[in-house]
Amino acid sequence: MAGLLLNRIGQVILVMFGASILVFLMIRVLPGDPVLMMLGEYATAEKIEQVREDMGLNQPLHVQYLTWTAKLLRGDFGRSFRNGELISRELSTRLPATAELGLIALAVGSLFGIMLGVIAAMKKGSFWDHGVMLVAVAGIAVPVFWIGLLLLMVFTVVWPVLPVGGRVGVLTSLPGPTGFVLLDGIIAWKPQLVWEGVRHLILPVVSLASYPAAAVARVTRSSMLEVLNLDYIRTARAKGVRMLNVVMRHALRNALIPIVTIIGLSIGPVIGGAVLTETVFGWPGLGRYTVAAITSRDFPAVQAIVFLSALVFAATNVLVDLAYMFINPQVRN
Repeated sequence: MAGLLLNRIGQVILVMFGASILVFLMIRVLPGDPVLMMLGEYATAEKIEQVREDMGLNQPLHVQYLTWTAKLLRGDFGRSFRNGELISRELSTRLPATAELGLIALAVGSLFGIMLGVIAAMKKGSFWDHGVMLVAVAGIAVPVFWIGLLLLMVFTVVWPVLPVGGRVGVLTSLPGPTGFVLLDGIIAWKPQLVWEGVRHLILPVVSLASYPAAAVARVTRSSMLEVLNLDYIRTARAKGVRMLNVVMRHALRNALIPIVTIIGLSIGPVIGGAVLTETVFGWPGLGRYTVAAITSRDFPAVQAIVFLSALVFAATNVLVDLAYMFINPQVRN
């Protein structure tokens, strides 16, 4: 078990090294000059050259890369080209918002996906089965931003029962140190803040959870159908064990490995979908910050965000492998 874990950690290190090179090079081959975007088209050549020197953009690429990675290992992402602020500080203020939205959306999508997949498998060939698969196909095919716009139209315009955007109301301040609205509200024991946070989370969570729910539902149905046809399941049903007990105690547990896999793979779409979802709902997280950084050619900010996203995805794969060890003891050997 320890050897497998060390092997996975080594793979993560190699992946992050490759990701750092790709991120560094891809950002710099894109058209546009960040210095000109900062100073404007009427800046003098002397001023442009001075800013390039201050930012280190006039150095060779390998020198820039080594300088960037040296700072990265110290947890220093540099300063933003747009406003000169420390990127680590910018990320620390926005990361909790994105993490709260993404984790809740992934949890909600996974739970609903498993429930729908189990129902579809138990009712194979029925109206429920076809209905679940239709919803699953729609959840994968329809972009999250379109779902978000439809939700906004229905629940803020046609039937105005939910807030338009943001994490809390304009006059509400976050009281706690974690940056998670729900957790801070519970710690400070402010039920009103928790309720306000839940109301603001409903629409973006539903929009962002559409893809993982659909993907998990499809995989759960397929995996459950395979397990339900095994001999020990038929034996349990022949002995008179209730179908619900068979599914929950035996079938679902043995069908978890592909389900855990697809949940882990859904991290990528959730991270990517957060950019669009946060833009639609005015969510003050990394998604909107990413859009602003890309638009202004803010090299350090884009590099930090992409590198952080790659690190989260790689770490998720390690967690999935650890989950395998608990689900299937044979993996530990």
